[in-house]
Amino acid sequence: MYAPIVLTVLILTYIGMAAGRIAWLRVDRTGIALLAVIALLASGETTLDSLGNAVDMPTLAFLFAMMIISAQFAESGFIDLCARTMVEMRGGTAGLLALTVAIGGGLSAVLANDILVVSIAPLLIAGAQRRGLDPRPFAIALAASVNAGSAATLIGNPQNILLGAIGQLDFWSFLVACFVPALFALFIVFGVVWLQWRSRISDRTPPPEALLPIAAAATTEHLFDRNQTIKGAIALLALLVLFATSLPREIGALVIAALLLANRKITSRTMIGAVDWPLLLLVSCLFALTGQLNPSRIAATVLAFLDDHQLLPNNLLLLVPFAGVTSNAIGSLPTAMLFLQIWPNPTTGVLYALALLATLAGNLMLTGSLTNVLIAERADRMGARLRFGEYARAGIPITVLSLAFATLWLAIMQVLPLTPPPPMVSAP
Repeated sequence: MYAPIVLTVLILTYIGMAAGRIAWLRVDRTGIALLAVIALLASGETTLDSLGNAVDMPTLAFLFAMMIISAQFAESGFIDLCARTMVEMRGGTAGLLALTVAIGGGLSAVLANDILVVSIAPLLIAGAQRRGLDPRPFAIALAASVNAGSAATLIGNPQNILLGAIGQLDFWSFLVACFVPALFALFIVFGVVWLQWRSRISDRTPPPEALLPIAAAATTEHLFDRNQTIKGAIALLALLVLFATSLPREIGALVIAALLLANRKITSRTMIGAVDWPLLLLVSCLFALTGQLNPSRIAATVLAFLDDHQLLPNNLLLLVPFAGVTSNAIGSLPTAMLFLQIWPNPTTGVLYALALLATLAGNLMLTGSLTNVLIAERADRMGARLRFGEYARAGIPITVLSLAFATLWLAIMQVLPLTPPPPMVSAP
């Protein structure tokens, strides 16, 4: 009975995640995953110890440490300084849009996206409103550039951190493979948003809803502290140096996070409070759920079927649509976790391509990534509601062009073949 129960719970869980929430309850993806774990426990077919053993603690520890390092930049006022630099720059709206894309993409490559957008989005939206500009194109550009920029590194977003940690990927090799497509995507973000919105953000006549009073709580600012910013920069640089050593990356990251927590100016409660605990809970629950695919033999059955029918996504022809569909249906992080449970030993090229493609695919729809949702929620609170169709109008061409170039780049760089490799012929 164990396998049918696990399969039923997993299917219902991912259907709920695809829907975004349970229709008649205010339960988000984290809540759905937690309810699924409790349902497995209540079935009596598994134990809390079994579920706990499936959680990959090194990945959780590394994700936590990256959030602490990112919180250092938020609490030091550096992210606020970047936001003020964007909205206070002299010149036309093209420069403001370009700076939004450059700063959003650059910071997202090395900082936790959720902490970044929670800090920068309200200030960017408020700044655009003060200048009499429609903030919506800047919100779209920020969301899309954060997704694109985070695809460049193994610390840019949760799914890349997961794939890098479990696959033991090299940070610098990944950067070489994925930096150019991520950079190209940033140019695409600027070009598409500017072409679609240039007439509406140049005439300084935003719609009435863009000029509603700004909620004070949504624009809480941190005073810039040069010393604390330098401390964060040294910590980030030390982390990158440690990537070149044999020290496990989660241990190095935790040591650096501990040094940041021992702060004379910023309290540890403030730093820990900035951590995205719902995201960590979501990751833990998904580890527990997908970890049951192995003892139930479901993973082995699915993998054997895919292998027998030449359907393993070990080529771009299959991996691109897989990443595009699943990332927008259930999210890039759940996609990566499910992928690794079913296929625990993919090649390095497959992991590189999945990390890049799944992240870029998150720009397709407003619900395609957590970054998009967070920015849309803050824009809505500040009277600049970002509608699904408005985002899709820019998100679809951004995603199609970005994925097309990324596919071509991965094929040229021989990271992954474009078409399925020929089947192995056994010797007579």
